[in-house]
Amino acid sequence: MASPFLLEHIVQERNLSHNTQQSYRDTWTIFLPFIGDETRVQLDRLKVIDLTAGRVRAFLTHLEQSRRVSVSTRNQRLAAIHALARFISEHSPQHVAWSGEIRAMPFKKAIRKLVSFLEKPEVEALLKVPDRNTAQGQRNYALLLFLYNTGARVSEAANLCIGDLDLATRKPLIASVRIVGKGAKLRRCPLWEKTALELARLVQGRQEKERVFLNRRREPLTRFGIHNLIHVCAAQASKTTPTLAEKPVSPHVLRHSTATHLLRAGVDLNTIRSWLGHVSIDTTQIYAEIDLETKARALEKCNGADHGRPTQTSPPEIMQFLRKL
Repeated sequence: MASPFLLEHIVQERNLSHNTQQSYRDTWTIFLPFIGDETRVQLDRLKVIDLTAGRVRAFLTHLEQSRRVSVSTRNQRLAAIHALARFISEHSPQHVAWSGEIRAMPFKKAIRKLVSFLEKPEVEALLKVPDRNTAQGQRNYALLLFLYNTGARVSEAANLCIGDLDLATRKPLIASVRIVGKGAKLRRCPLWEKTALELARLVQGRQEKERVFLNRRREPLTRFGIHNLIHVCAAQASKTTPTLAEKPVSPHVLRHSTATHLLRAGVDLNTIRSWLGHVSIDTTQIYAEIDLETKARALEKCNGADHGRPTQTSPPEIMQFLRKL
């Protein structure tokens, strides 16, 4: 049943994203050997009834205790098992009761941590690291600037093609990028003039189907390559900006930084939701919760209203900051 599920159901029937397909495959790569060890049965001889609810619970415990995965990863693995149970029940009615027992297993509630983000001086220090006199430094600078400008996920940046860029910078035209997000959802994100110029320099003379960000061997940068690049840049930047050493700097932290700085500049949450490609505004709401500066301004406005004082609106600092780059 696993082969039709992985090769046909999630690919052709449900058309799930590549990342989701990979996540499901990873689950079975870990889960089936675990069940084989538990039952002492060879993998090619395993039966549906071997995948009992008790063994699934043992597998989830194994993930958390032995492999030390997060609660969200544990829930992703369980979601993949739920999906297979539903598929089997649809194609094998005699296993409906078994499927119901498996699918009744609940997801574990996780404590939502406050997200980390960089302050503007920290972003500025990060952007100063690449040596823009070299080809690799130009690429690194363009990549960092692109991630901060767009708030793109690391997979979105890794898969970005030159044909997705519209780098017209003459007014009234606005440079933009077409980003393919989670679930193959498309969105357009504006590019600042500085970002557009750096990207234009990076992709000059190349084909539209090529990836924008390449490594030294002229191969597409991977997600892991981008993670490593940012880690190296953050380590260097921390020598001049020590606060960076205290933060887990990553592509997703840059994404959080983009959203927080947009919020501070007065951009409304719905626009930020569209900017980042969130399905629900509830996801975007976390930035209003973590940003103490915005909360402090709101408190000042309330105090000003209570005492009859005029309130002041902070300038769009993010635009001033970008003009300096």
